[in-house]
Amino acid sequence: MLTTEEECFVFSNSSPIFTGCATALVTPFLPDGSLDTDALRRLILLQLDAGIDALVFLGTTGEPCTLSMDEREHVITIGLETVDGRIPVLIGTGSNDTRRAIEYARQARKLGAQGQLSVTPYYNKTTQAGLIRHYSAILDSCDLPMILYNVPSRTGMSIKPDTLAQLAVHPHVAGLKEASGDLSLAADFLSCTHGDLPIYSGNDDLIVPLMALGACGVISVCSNVLPLQTRLITFACENGCFDEANDAQQALLPLMRALFSQVNPIPVKAALAMMGLIHDAVRLPLVPMEEPERSRLQRILVDCGLIKYE
Repeated sequence: MLTTEEECFVFSNSSPIFTGCATALVTPFLPDGSLDTDALRRLILLQLDAGIDALVFLGTTGEPCTLSMDEREHVITIGLETVDGRIPVLIGTGSNDTRRAIEYARQARKLGAQGQLSVTPYYNKTTQAGLIRHYSAILDSCDLPMILYNVPSRTGMSIKPDTLAQLAVHPHVAGLKEASGDLSLAADFLSCTHGDLPIYSGNDDLIVPLMALGACGVISVCSNVLPLQTRLITFACENGCFDEANDAQQALLPLMRALFSQVNPIPVKAALAMMGLIHDAVRLPLVPMEEPERSRLQRILVDCGLIKYE
């Protein structure tokens, strides 16, 4: 039963699912739009070789709304088999249909994921009371640890601090991915949970300031392209080396911004395709990256030493 008293907050989990850098991995497709399972395995192995701390499959970057239940199972199974227990695996299970979100959560739990990432309902956005009921229904139906996901630019609604304080007492709530871009709101989230609930940056360009406030890592898009360098930012923050972390983040800011110059995951898939790692294929309604942003991204990848001009 969720409490309505903020001062009664007690974080129920003894330790975070992960700290540091988790990659919100793309879902690679073949030119005909089908799953590219070979590319998926390659991407996972590259992430593991770079020492990434966790992987998130079927988050926003993974285009989950365009995948069938069978395709979701295929991605999750490949992910878990390839990772082979070396790092935590989380699955995006968010939906604007609570019953569907429960199905996604149960599927991820049955297949063996270590956690789930659940975005607030989108389009038929709800009230804060509805948000509590939505998440409570999922949490009560499946014991897979959940990281809540606040990204109002995508969903049209935001979790409020009082709502987070109420949800955070549930024993299956394991953190919050905060992607509003509002540092004041992030500070309120940390305050209302007394700094005990793991909070992760959902914005690559805000890793350092959020971790300086008390966040314990990032769920990153940039780390699809530069996993080692993105992880080093969080590693420096975890060790109190914020000047070093800030220098590293500043160096990556042009790339981080280019990866969001069009709707995610259009740019990151374009970047990975330019690097020869995947096909530049997205599913409608997304379309491949357009000009002039594509040429700008290409120049940045050259500057980063990731590709050469042909």
